Amino acid sequence: MSFTAKDVMALREKTGLGMMDCKKALTETDGDTTAAEEWLRAKRKGKMEMRTERATGEGRIGITIEGPAAAIVEVRTETDFTARNERFLAMVDHVAAEALKQPAGDVSLTEEMTRQIDELRITTGENVNFSRGTKLEGGAFGHYIHHDGKRAVLLQIEGVADGDLLKGLCQHIVFHDPLGISADDVPAEQIRKIEAEAIAEAKESGKPEEIAEKIAQGKVRKYLEEKTLLNQKYVLDESITVQKVLPAGVTIRTFVRYTLGA
Repeated sequence: MSFTAKDVMALREKTGLGMMDCKKALTETDGDTTAAEEWLRAKRKGKMEMRTERATGEGRIGITIEGPAAAIVEVRTETDFTARNERFLAMVDHVAAEALKQPAGDVSLTEEMTRQIDELRITTGENVNFSRGTKLEGGAFGHYIHHDGKRAVLLQIEGVADGDLLKGLCQHIVFHDPLGISADDVPAEQIRKIEAEAIAEAKESGKPEEIAEKIAQGKVRKYLEEKTLLNQKYVLDESITVQKVLPAGVTIRTFVRYTLGA
C-alpha cells in the first residue's frame, strides 16, 4: 500500500509527532494509517516507559462539577511548556470527568485515564502522570482554579448560595490555606501544645498561674482565628469573618485544596 505526503501530514496532525516519525510509521505499515498510528504508539510508549523516573515538577489541577457530584484532580508533567499546551489541558479535564464515574473519596487511576495520559506521554516525550484526585457527592459546589492552574479549591456546601460568593470563598481558601472549617477540625493535641507553650513562656517571665492561663487562652483564640476557615477574616472584606459572609441556612461541609506538588 502506498502513501502520500498528505497521509504523512494527516498522521502528524492526529498524533502530534514529527514528520519523520510519521513517514517511518507509514513505511513500516505499508501506508495503513490505522496500523501506523498503533505502530507509533507502541514505539513511543516503549521509550517513555524507561523515562518514568524523570521529575514531574509541573502540571495542572482540573475540576469538574456535574449536578450533585464534583471531582478535583492533579496531573503532573516535566515542563510548564507542556502543562500549558491545549492538549494537556484537555486531557486534565477528561481525567477529571472520568473521576466523576468513581465512588466518593480518593480517585483511583483507571484504564481510560491511563490511555489519555499515555497519549500525552507519547506526543510530548515527557513523563506525565496522575498525581491524585478526590470526588465529592451531595449538596452544592463552588470552585476556583488560580490562573496558573497550580492552586485550586473545590468547596462543598449545604444550602443555596450564589456563584460569586462560592467563588469568593474558594479564592479565600486558596490564599489563606485554613487547617479546617472550625475549631472542631483542629487536633486537640495541637491546642494542648499551644496552651502548654504559652503557659511555660508566661511563667518563665514571672507571670502567675492565673495570668499564664489567660494568656494561653488568648493565644489559642488567636490561632483559631488565623487557621480555621469560619473564623478567618474574609479575603474580599476583612472587616468581617467568613462565618458572617455565609447566608442563613448555608453551611460548609468540606473543601479540598490542592497546590501542585504539595
